[in-house]
Amino acid sequence: MPGAWLGMVGGGQLGRMFCFAAQAMGYRVAVLDPEITCPAGGVADRHLCAAYDDREALAEMARLCAAVSTEFENVPAASLDWLARTTCVSPSAQCVAIAQDRIAEKRWIEQAGVSVAPHVVIESSAALQALSDEALAAVLPGILKTARLGYDGKGQMSVCNPDEVRAAHAALGGVACVLEQRLPLAYEISAIVARGADRTTVVFPVAQNIHRDGILSQTISPAPVADAALIERAQAAALSIAAQLDYVGVLCVEFFVLKDGSLVANEMAPRPHNSGHYTIDACVSNQFEQQVRAMAGMPLGCTRQHSPAVMLNLLGDVWFADKTPRVPPWHEVAAMPGAHLHLYAKEEARVGRKMGHLTLTAPTLDEARAAARDCARLLHIPLE
Repeated sequence: MPGAWLGMVGGGQLGRMFCFAAQAMGYRVAVLDPEITCPAGGVADRHLCAAYDDREALAEMARLCAAVSTEFENVPAASLDWLARTTCVSPSAQCVAIAQDRIAEKRWIEQAGVSVAPHVVIESSAALQALSDEALAAVLPGILKTARLGYDGKGQMSVCNPDEVRAAHAALGGVACVLEQRLPLAYEISAIVARGADRTTVVFPVAQNIHRDGILSQTISPAPVADAALIERAQAAALSIAAQLDYVGVLCVEFFVLKDGSLVANEMAPRPHNSGHYTIDACVSNQFEQQVRAMAGMPLGCTRQHSPAVMLNLLGDVWFADKTPRVPPWHEVAAMPGAHLHLYAKEEARVGRKMGHLTLTAPTLDEARAAARDCARLLHIPLE
């Protein structure tokens, strides 16, 4: 019940926004993160400043907290498994471990009856040597992705022929990879679902995502070009994956929509997602509140979207317009109708680093998109 302590493994911006949602509902939050200046550490009721596998800190979190979750998938699954011996952990260590490994992730998604891109698994350099040129050519041109620790376009290389695959695999360190066929992409969407410990589920509106250099640039919700049938298919697919995993918590599944209308799952995130930040200002209950409700065993909230919205990611590039360090014109942004500014209190702006996000809400989606374009011009954010 409210008044209890909740634990968050990870102190980044997702942990920070989790703290706001949990504290608004009357909970106290302990955050475990090794960075003394992490975004969540400054707002949590307690910051356990230690490594994610520090047994003393984990023991203190288990003692203090009635339930624990995580804000990013690269936390050691073994730490979550250890915490689960004495406290409630959601999502489970197994779910997080699956999301950490593209090979396991694709296998589980397929077991849920959801399509993934044609691909070849490359477990090692020896395994690659054993694959014929014909086997590789079947999924080329493609993208070679490391099985673990890849995010925001990192750990990925485009390849067009078998020789390039071998060179790229060597450049990536010879680690386990997935060679994924490049598909005729029309656009990208994401479906965010929440699933409670009692297996009740809710789904957020499907959003359309636009990336630049492998990093999410903007999210538009409701998705402007997806029809009702496609939206229903995406939501059903995400729910099927959650059920296959026996998942508890908030889960985001990113999809490719192909030019022929096919729906292909790209990857999943076992946590609230960047593409769901618009829910803070545009939905009755946002994705972080759903995370709180799911891990605390509270009833899930209403996901109705009350305002069309466009979310712009604010990368460190905004602080270096024309390559000159500057303070962005926040006063002008704040003056825009329907502008909701969220900065993550990171000490140093760096190009490509996520520093915040800006959500524009309006009575119509056209108005929200127009406001987003105006703000993008102010902040020198390229939208096309």
